[in-house]
Amino acid sequence: MTNQAAQVEAWLDERAGEMADLLERLVAVDSENPPGRELRRCAGVLREAMDRLGLAPEVIDVADPSGGLDDPCVVRGTAGDGGKLIYFHGHFDVVPAQSREQFTAVRRDGRIIGRGTADMKGGIVSMLYGAAAAKELGLLGDGRIVVHLVCDEETGSVAGAGHLRAAGLIDPGALAMITAEPSGGSIWHAARGAVSLRVDIQGREAHVGQADRGVNAFQHMLHIARPAERYAADLAGRHTAYPMNPGDARGSMLVVGGLSGGGSNFNVVPGSAFFTVDGRYNPEEDLEGELKRLTGLIEGAAREIGADVSIRTTQLQPSAATDQDHPAARALARVVGEVEGTPARFEMCAGILEIRWYAQLGIPAFGYGAGRLDVSHGPHEYVDEAAMRRCAAVYARYAGDLLT
Repeated sequence: MTNQAAQVEAWLDERAGEMADLLERLVAVDSENPPGRELRRCAGVLREAMDRLGLAPEVIDVADPSGGLDDPCVVRGTAGDGGKLIYFHGHFDVVPAQSREQFTAVRRDGRIIGRGTADMKGGIVSMLYGAAAAKELGLLGDGRIVVHLVCDEETGSVAGAGHLRAAGLIDPGALAMITAEPSGGSIWHAARGAVSLRVDIQGREAHVGQADRGVNAFQHMLHIARPAERYAADLAGRHTAYPMNPGDARGSMLVVGGLSGGGSNFNVVPGSAFFTVDGRYNPEEDLEGELKRLTGLIEGAAREIGADVSIRTTQLQPSAATDQDHPAARALARVVGEVEGTPARFEMCAGILEIRWYAQLGIPAFGYGAGRLDVSHGPHEYVDEAAMRRCAAVYARYAGDLLT
């Protein structure tokens, strides 16, 4: 182990209790999204911690195009003041919990259990302490780390990361971006794109005793959804050339009916119905072309039966990828290998990542975090405390490698 590596490890080990305490405080804030509540309160906890760590935080108000978030904001901080730049990016919203007990963190057997520990409040703690370690140990040279923490990754990230992009707060000249998503120790150098639709069907209500006078929107929905299901099966057969976790399917994924509903009562012909279509497309796919194809299939099925249908695109987000031979990728792999003691693995994330907001500007962008995807969003979500500190060490040393 080099002297620098030993210094970083010792600095973080001395603050193991602080890191765990901060994660417990973050878990206790119910920042579920949807609906997007207590975001400002969570930002306050982060600002206080970043101020204590010398990361010069500010809270930036943002607008939510959907109107559903409670007081949306972005927390931005900085370590160092040099010209070279690397971004640490994270999100402090979490998916809805399975039980309220998940907002009380539990420490057991070297793990911290609770909602958001893996995805990704534990990752935020690693980033903040990694940035602080790099600053205090003099690893930044002629450079700086800018920390971006956003409020709406779980619902598309248009308000948070979208604001950063639109406001010119992402410098295209940055050397790299890294986000602490739960990659389980792998380096996610690519991610799928996303297409999401909501399909609404209008019928005509009628009493069950005079059902012949109604137009059954539910029956129309069943007919219209079938070609989307066949399309999903076709997508699953289109395999990516990017490396993936062996347990993840290599084809693009599509879910029909993740949300659905309609009707007013059991004894009334349903006068309306709706269903959603949500796809995760491999980087090889043409998103605009696939969106046109998918909507065309739905519209064609509607014309066959004379159904009154409207289709709304609720998400259209591109895929992202950085070549694993890029110098920034090789540097990250080298640091990960040294910290973890095993060769780094490059993989494509099975979902979408906020690396896309940076990659579109030409910035090498990666997901790397201590959490595990297979426990994220679930009732027993957790993060390993030692892995959280190792991840922080990777962040600190990676910044030092690129900025000096």
